[in-house]
Amino acid sequence: MTRSLRIFYIALFLVTLLVLGLWSVRSFFGFSTNADATVLNGRWTKAVETHYDDEFPIKRLGTNLWAALDFKLFNEGRPGVVLGRDQWLYSDEEFNPIVNEELNLQGNYALVEGVRQTLKEKGVQLVMAVVPAKVRLYPEHLGEVKPASIHANLYKDFHQRLAADRIPAPDLLGPLQQAKQNGQQVFLRTDTHWTPEGAEIAANRLAKTIADKYPLSGEPQRFVTEPAETVTHKGDLRLFLPLDPLFENLMPKQEQLQKRNTVAAEDQPAGDDALFANTEVPVALIGTSYSANPNWNFVGALKQALHSDVVNYAEDGHGPILPMLSYLKSDAFKNSPPQVLIWEFPERYLPVNNEIGDADPQWVAELKQAGARQQNVAANTKSETPDRAQN
Repeated sequence: MTRSLRIFYIALFLVTLLVLGLWSVRSFFGFSTNADATVLNGRWTKAVETHYDDEFPIKRLGTNLWAALDFKLFNEGRPGVVLGRDQWLYSDEEFNPIVNEELNLQGNYALVEGVRQTLKEKGVQLVMAVVPAKVRLYPEHLGEVKPASIHANLYKDFHQRLAADRIPAPDLLGPLQQAKQNGQQVFLRTDTHWTPEGAEIAANRLAKTIADKYPLSGEPQRFVTEPAETVTHKGDLRLFLPLDPLFENLMPKQEQLQKRNTVAAEDQPAGDDALFANTEVPVALIGTSYSANPNWNFVGALKQALHSDVVNYAEDGHGPILPMLSYLKSDAFKNSPPQVLIWEFPERYLPVNNEIGDADPQWVAELKQAGARQQNVAANTKSETPDRAQN
């Protein structure tokens, strides 16, 4: 390239920047903010940044074009997603190595045991629902990217530790794999989560364990599940591919989701203890978006399988630890503890340093310490009876 041509390109680039800048600046004529937006509280600066981002020309084109290049040339999306074959998407949380993974593992193992002890003091039986990773159920759609070694035996190791702590945790992987072999889709192709069918399979397995180990008191209730509307579901993992609207045709196809509604049967007789229905809590559910999102109808499937009402304290977007810590400090737990508490816990959160929100760090540390002490006692006194080892 000659010197004159280089100068021309540089000049063209600078002129383009100048034109785009002037185009953007024009949008500030007549721009105003709320009276409470000042430089001191930072709201004025934020308002200016937001307005500039919205008005900057070809911003969406640039974003879409860059995403399209990543997608087509490198088979990559934004951080958060791993692209598989056949338009399957996976959360990168099921693949990436974790900082301080071993320390986090031991801390979370201890915390689960500490939570069990806290629940036991109130007469509550803990049942774990360990949700297997999507990649564990659908490895055949993987591309070149493979999960890091920490994820290889995570599900199995979690169950072994729970068994050592004598915490019931029915295997959900086996029934889900069997259903998949029978032609059912148990996880969504472009979403992190299970389908309503997968949620129902997990609920049935949990209900069997609870019926065998901790039969619920009170009169059984009958619930019925009916199909609801079929919607076009935009999987949460598609959000990490900012290709629309200009390159929507490159995106993995959206999925059809058949929703479900579960309601109490109309022909249910009123039991003698109906007056206490508002205060007695047979089953509580704590967990993540696998439980909180009504699209999967996991709570409804549990109600029908358990023949019991289920109070749902799961939260979307906070992982499995924070909702549990919040519940243990709640008036609901203090005043109306359930007979059984189901803790839905996706395996991928086990080696992670999970958020604890506003929970007292000292209290959380004490829960872990209590759990670690009990685990050490159990490991050193294998000859003790189960009842004694639980104390």
